[in-house]
Amino acid sequence: MPDRSDPGFRARVGPPPRRTKVLLLTVGVLAALFLVFALVAGLWTDWLWFRSVKYGSVFTSQLGAKAGLFAVFGLLMALVVGFNLWLAYRLRPPLAAMSVEQQSLDRYRMGVAPFRKWLLIGLSLLVGLAAGAAAGAHWRTWMLWVNGTSFGQKDSQFHLDVSFYAFDLPWYEFLLGFAFSAVIVSLLASAAVHYLYGGLRLQGPGRRASAGAQGHLAVLLGVFVLLKAGAYWLDRYALAVKSESYKGVEGWTGLRYVDANAFLPAKTILFFVAIICAVLFFLTPVRRTWAPALIGFGLMALSAVLVGGLYPAIVQQFQVKPNEQARETPYIQKNIDATRQAYGIAGVDVQPYTPTDAPEAGKLKQDAQTISDIRLLDPNVVSPTFQQNQALRQYYSFPKTLDVDRYGDQDTVMGVRELDLSGVQQRNFINDHFKYTHGYGMVAAKGNQVDANGNPVYTQQSLPTTGSLGDYQQRVYYGEKSTMYSIVGPGMDEIDYTRDSDPDRTYQYTGGSGVSLDNPLTRAAYAMKFGEPQILYSGAIKDGAKILYDRTPKERVEKVAPWLSIDADPYPVVENGRLVWVLDGYTTSDGFPFASKTVLGDATKDSLTDQRGRTLSAVNEVNYIRNSVKATVDAYTGEVTLYQWDEADPVLKTWMKAFPGTVQPKADIPKELEAHLRYPQDLFKVQRDLLGMYHMTDATAFFNGTDIWEVPVDPTVNADEVQPPYYLTVRMPDAEKASFSLTSSFVPSGRKNLAAFLTADADPGDDYGKLRLLRMTSESGALGPALTQAKFNSDTEVARQLTLLRSGSDSDLVYGNLLTLPVGGGILNVEPVYLVARGAKVPVLKKVLAVYGDHNVALEDTLDKALAKVLGPTAGGATTPPAPADPGSTTPPAPTTPGANPALDKALADAQKAFTDGQAALKNGDWAAYGQAQQALQKALDAAMAAESKNGGGSPAPSGSPAPTG
Repeated sequence: MPDRSDPGFRARVGPPPRRTKVLLLTVGVLAALFLVFALVAGLWTDWLWFRSVKYGSVFTSQLGAKAGLFAVFGLLMALVVGFNLWLAYRLRPPLAAMSVEQQSLDRYRMGVAPFRKWLLIGLSLLVGLAAGAAAGAHWRTWMLWVNGTSFGQKDSQFHLDVSFYAFDLPWYEFLLGFAFSAVIVSLLASAAVHYLYGGLRLQGPGRRASAGAQGHLAVLLGVFVLLKAGAYWLDRYALAVKSESYKGVEGWTGLRYVDANAFLPAKTILFFVAIICAVLFFLTPVRRTWAPALIGFGLMALSAVLVGGLYPAIVQQFQVKPNEQARETPYIQKNIDATRQAYGIAGVDVQPYTPTDAPEAGKLKQDAQTISDIRLLDPNVVSPTFQQNQALRQYYSFPKTLDVDRYGDQDTVMGVRELDLSGVQQRNFINDHFKYTHGYGMVAAKGNQVDANGNPVYTQQSLPTTGSLGDYQQRVYYGEKSTMYSIVGPGMDEIDYTRDSDPDRTYQYTGGSGVSLDNPLTRAAYAMKFGEPQILYSGAIKDGAKILYDRTPKERVEKVAPWLSIDADPYPVVENGRLVWVLDGYTTSDGFPFASKTVLGDATKDSLTDQRGRTLSAVNEVNYIRNSVKATVDAYTGEVTLYQWDEADPVLKTWMKAFPGTVQPKADIPKELEAHLRYPQDLFKVQRDLLGMYHMTDATAFFNGTDIWEVPVDPTVNADEVQPPYYLTVRMPDAEKASFSLTSSFVPSGRKNLAAFLTADADPGDDYGKLRLLRMTSESGALGPALTQAKFNSDTEVARQLTLLRSGSDSDLVYGNLLTLPVGGGILNVEPVYLVARGAKVPVLKKVLAVYGDHNVALEDTLDKALAKVLGPTAGGATTPPAPADPGSTTPPAPTTPGANPALDKALADAQKAFTDGQAALKNGDWAAYGQAQQALQKALDAAMAAESKNGGGSPAPSGSPAPTG
């Protein structure tokens, strides 16, 4: 082997060729450019996306806030630390006789000397970068402080506006924390420099600290103690928003007796002690002795233990515990009042309710609409039925949980036919991103009816969909299942839809949304963003092509409004010729004094959480929430619009000042859209969770915990999750008419009887969001959901019929939503029963369970028969109109040719009259007359069938003959 250290060898080999140098330099430059491009690509594509949705100001404002905080606090930290490093070096003592310690350090001093300046700059910048990055994460805190809006109400302890706790205090705490960090880092770094250069010594004769080191470190310690004094002062106000577990409330917030009478004066005393201690540290360089400062620091520490720890413990033990109720009651009352105010439950209308065992005729008449609109289609069960009947192609699917809305006076169950790429047989880059790009149309069905086979009665169906909703743009490019990017544009044929055996119809997107891919650099950025190099060079991308991504309604609204928490369940609405997704946005805060805190994820969890998704929140633990924004996302264009809904919310006003022009005024909401807005589920679930304790407005009752409620477990599923709320049309006893409402039940803690029934008016209007609570009186024996389900299951006849139904068809039974309704002065429970064939897994409504009060369990083929049984003779044997075989028809049976069969003609004429009489009775709420009319109608139809049979023609099948209702 040649000796590479030999000069002759190096001469023979020579320097690297120029071409090699150029190549290496080129590779290095390209690698650097690639790294820079990789870092910039994400930022660049985000800017393009925000600009494409016309919310560029959100991007720039948010980026500006982050960059500003990063620069200011990063530079400030670098300057503070750098100055103290420089000062420590300047204050180094002249080196005298060298001890063993100093001889060891001398080697390090010599090694550092050539790089001292760069080490100073490098360490300062490194610390500054870390501090700047941490500060940038607090952009929300900064924006809330700068743009804070008054709440117009003061806390009950310090009499400061609530905005101080919500907007100001968090920013002051951040500044204090930053200052502590700067002082601690400076103190440690300075001590290290002083030690390295002999200012601090552990060995050798004389003083252990030079005068310069002593003065420098003493001042830094004085600043630290001064900051601690500031922390003690802020801690006084933080008592109003501190949380603990108390009286069964995990997030109990606010001062208690020991806080107001021990901790609060203790924090004030410690504040003054810390000020004195800081002054002693500042005097140390003058007095040239540590003794007074160290004594003062020791006294401050002792005071923190005695005054801040021991004294409150003594007060708690000897003043509070012997008479806890009397001591704590005033503070419990403050917590109750603040919590009810912060969560919007202060105005709940509570009515005592003693349900009767038998319905009252007069009250049944008032509840006619409630009864006729009882929803049989469970939106959480019938999605597979929609899939089987209306998906029509494997690459379309419906969500697991359908939505409930109202069109006219009709409660409607609906779902959007969205693209599902898992159903595409040939998966590849072209099919996934160019060909299969969108879903098609919305399917809707009447909530209170099924056809003769137990299937939904569709009001909007087929492909393209037709029905009662009229013409609208049905293509769904933005939906809950649109999780993959698509590339669309002129000259790029997408599969539109396929009907019957026709060839695939194609379409070219003209919605105008998306980011243009005409620029090669933009294509490269997206190739890197999605990890797909074909985006860069694919010939399938034509001129004018655009890329659509971030397409689910929830993520689009969350990106353009990062200060909102979004409801987990967007729902579709057809308005003004377009299909839009409606989302509810919440403004939250964890700084409402005395209001107990709750974790959104826990409060909104129920038996359907896995199907609906979870609420995501920037601040998950909150103690203030408002449904302040209604947002829409156009399913075709992806356009995002934010509308102000709560015009009094100070948190929303603050964010509107921070992001001007992003939220449209409430007056701009289209009237057609406003008719479909509804009270949101997640807010309602948070409110009902709080009402389990906070329906008790008396502090004494709250302290004793004599009337704690729980949301009942959902008895229709094999899980321990609570029952979800249901959208129903219901009339509360004090209301003039029924309204579309969100409903839920309560049971007493540890028991299963019904404690209360809660509704929120969901229709926009004067009563929107009004909470009404029917509180069962002590003599009430109303069954809670679990007891109702147990009563169904234990009934001998019900069990026999269900066993026969299950065993006779090789199918499984699925229980639908158990609906609880205040009807006729009592409590009516209704539950649909679905039969699911084990092969097809498509639910079909076969039976209806019903019980009124604590008796008369019914299991019938139709809702009419079930209600006739449980409501008794007062209801007349039926309560809902029969559904015609043609869902769009409301005509009675049509007669055959007159004179051909006189008996048949008479029977059909009788049926016509009975049908007309029944409709009139139903309109008037006369259940007795309606029942008689139904009996006459059945008798006439039987006579018609007999007459036709005698004539040899079989049974008549007039086009409008009634079909069973569910």
